[in-house]
Amino acid sequence: MRRMFSDIAPRYDFITRAFSYGMDHRWKRAGVARATLPPAPVILDLAAGTGDFSKLVAQQYPGARAIAVDLTERMLRLAKQTGVNLAACADAGALPFADGCFDCVFVGYGLRNFPDLRRALREIERVTRAGGLLVTLDFFLPANRIFRALYLGYLYAQGGFWGLLLHGRPRTYTYIADSLRSFVSIDQLSALLRQNGYRHVNASRYILGGIGLHWAAKES
Repeated sequence: MRRMFSDIAPRYDFITRAFSYGMDHRWKRAGVARATLPPAPVILDLAAGTGDFSKLVAQQYPGARAIAVDLTERMLRLAKQTGVNLAACADAGALPFADGCFDCVFVGYGLRNFPDLRRALREIERVTRAGGLLVTLDFFLPANRIFRALYLGYLYAQGGFWGLLLHGRPRTYTYIADSLRSFVSIDQLSALLRQNGYRHVNASRYILGGIGLHWAAKES
């Protein structure tokens, strides 16, 4: 997984926009806009990619301290080149931070790729302060069976097209559709968050449930 993301890092932002019909940045802005944070928040941008959430928080909250964390060093180098000041290479299942040190943890398309989702959620909850927030954006399988089949077909076709065009390997981006088959649903993730120390869990659905944006407040 690390090697794959290192290979696709220079094209990561383009692919994210392509797979989201150009709406990815709008969804991330909504994630930040609906997160009520203190005046100078300390936030963790986990599975940061090139640091979109870090940059959006910095724009909205002058004085914010955003730390971008990713498993792929090449992604973090690109994040620093585009304005992210603080970055660290780390595993979501063993975060190198003290308990309760973040006001909010943002995760963009990361939960689906963590090998142990429950362990990662426990780590996220641990490093979040009491009353702090988790905001996560990800792909999900739509509840409607017909649209689910169409959506998976679209993801495979889109992935194969861009993989062949950009890398000469059709399977490069079909990992998105592959990862969905073993991932939880939007409602199941909401339930998991409640089981792992969060309350006031809310979710917005986009593309008929193909994309989910969750906000969850940690127990005070």
